[in-house]
Amino acid sequence: MNGLTHINEKGNAVMVDISDKDVTERYARASGLIRMSNEALRAVADGKVPKGDVLAAARIAGIMAAKKTPELIPLCHQIQLSKVGIDFDICPEEGCIRCECTVKLNDRTGAEMEALCGVSVALLTVYDMCKAIDKTMEISAVSLSEKSGGKSGHYLRDE
Repeated sequence: MNGLTHINEKGNAVMVDISDKDVTERYARASGLIRMSNEALRAVADGKVPKGDVLAAARIAGIMAAKKTPELIPLCHQIQLSKVGIDFDICPEEGCIRCECTVKLNDRTGAEMEALCGVSVALLTVYDMCKAIDKTMEISAVSLSEKSGGKSGHYLRDE
């Protein structure tokens, strides 16, 4: 075997069989940021973006994306999410908005991809809503910050 869990002995993509795994409490936190002009950042902070409340829309989009992860990532399992949270920090001194997505559940697999998908779509929604003000925005630093549960145990990214 090559050690890749989504590839079988014939080299074909497969969905991993999780039927023998224990149900555990699982948690994941992912983060990322979007850099933008001072004008766009001010418009978001002041609620002056013509398309509406950017962070409210992005929060809902991120939650929806976490729930839809198996429809977007081909080999992800359907899981029973217990909680999805999306939080934002407007950082004028850095010229960015930071986003964090947290996911909780009790299941045999899951959490990381859902958190990463949630933060990614939340940031894409910020871009979509602000692109008329600033087309130079840049999404970056999307990463898994922390996870717990399952066979691999606890992981905390070194910052």
